[in-house]
Amino acid sequence: MPTPTPRIAILGIRAPSLNSPELEHFADIASLLAAPAFDVVLLDLPAAYAGRVLRKLRSIPPYRYSLIYCCRDQNGWCEALGDGACPVDSSEIRTLWGVWQERYRLFNQGSAPERFESRVLSWLWLRDNAHIYALRDPEVPQHYRYPLLDALADNEQVNSFVWLSLMVQQDWLQEGVLVDRVRLCSECGSGRLNYIDVCAECQALDISRQPSLHCFTCGHVGPQENFLKDGVLLCPNCLNRLRHIGSDYDRPMENYRCRSCQAFFVDADVQARCLDCGLSHTPDKLRVREVRDFRLAEAGRFRCRQEFSDQTVHHFGRLNLLGGKDFYDLLTWQMQVVRRYQSPAFSVLGLRFVNLAGTLTRLGEHHGHAFIDSVADRLKETVRDTDRCSRSTEEYFWIMLPHTDDKGLETVKQRLSRVAELFSAPEVSDISLRVVSITAPQDLLEQEDGELLLARLASELA
Repeated sequence: MPTPTPRIAILGIRAPSLNSPELEHFADIASLLAAPAFDVVLLDLPAAYAGRVLRKLRSIPPYRYSLIYCCRDQNGWCEALGDGACPVDSSEIRTLWGVWQERYRLFNQGSAPERFESRVLSWLWLRDNAHIYALRDPEVPQHYRYPLLDALADNEQVNSFVWLSLMVQQDWLQEGVLVDRVRLCSECGSGRLNYIDVCAECQALDISRQPSLHCFTCGHVGPQENFLKDGVLLCPNCLNRLRHIGSDYDRPMENYRCRSCQAFFVDADVQARCLDCGLSHTPDKLRVREVRDFRLAEAGRFRCRQEFSDQTVHHFGRLNLLGGKDFYDLLTWQMQVVRRYQSPAFSVLGLRFVNLAGTLTRLGEHHGHAFIDSVADRLKETVRDTDRCSRSTEEYFWIMLPHTDDKGLETVKQRLSRVAELFSAPEVSDISLRVVSITAPQDLLEQEDGELLLARLASELA
């Protein structure tokens, strides 16, 4: 049975603002790790030291998911790995820990997920509004790192940027704030680049800015020093005396000289030389990468509700659930086919479970999870193996029914009435089911694709 009150440890000086006699104090991390694991840890340490302690705690299983607060100022490591500033009093900590514990119990019989992606998603799910923060770090070749991913990777070799891109494509994560845009070597991926000016003719490095003159008589262009002889200007090529600028000579725009090929040019070429592999690139050949923060997407949050079980089929996963982009693309393709050939007809059903999100919050994670199971079972009775489904938010559910005309659609709607029966119980009576549908090709609008179609149907469900 879970303990009603969390065991709280303070590492560092006892926090004066937290008035609870039940706190245990530790002077260093070694003594904290020697004791049985605590439910909540408060770090009353300078930001730089607190960040190092967080890196250590998050990398070991007992404190991987635990609530850890920083009592003083925070640096980037604290923001990326901690749970924010320390609450004012112990009653607030108990409330936050109660929510955390209720969610944690939904893991497989209380055991934490084993796969890397499940560890990351579950860490985000256990805390509201959590993010995977990018941190600028000159020690890594790409200039940025994701401390949370590093801490949860254990001994796995994970390319953070590639993994995050994959999670976004699968709709488990969604992009947040754009932090920076960096350019990387196209060969080794390093961001340690040196931008150098080179000769526009021979690409040599040895160039210099040097004033030059242009003789109008013979057209000769050369360094200004070659035109000076006994204090007067003489063209070294035709030996004419240059008296008046604009009529005898001028200063050309070419003010760079290459010491290798003696060429004169206006602007030097720019090359980006990788300091790790030594390869030189023109700037337009560099790989451009956007560095962003990330947060849990709706589909990722829903996946976390399903306990990360790899041995049993996920509840809504049995309904052939697709991510948003995959569903849009499939729907757009079906629309293109039916517009061109006028057959076979297909239908789209949109369901909105009004007040579902608020009801799940009120029921709590455990009872809300059980209710979602029952809804999934009823929907399974309605959806065929060939149908495809998607969820755009907690309340919106979409079903695409291939080879289904108006008549077949009405049959499916009648079966959906069994889902609405679940909302007759008093504790879930606030939930209501709204349904909207179309049949293609007759209900399609010109130039409409899958995403626009769902947006139109969602507006009718609002």
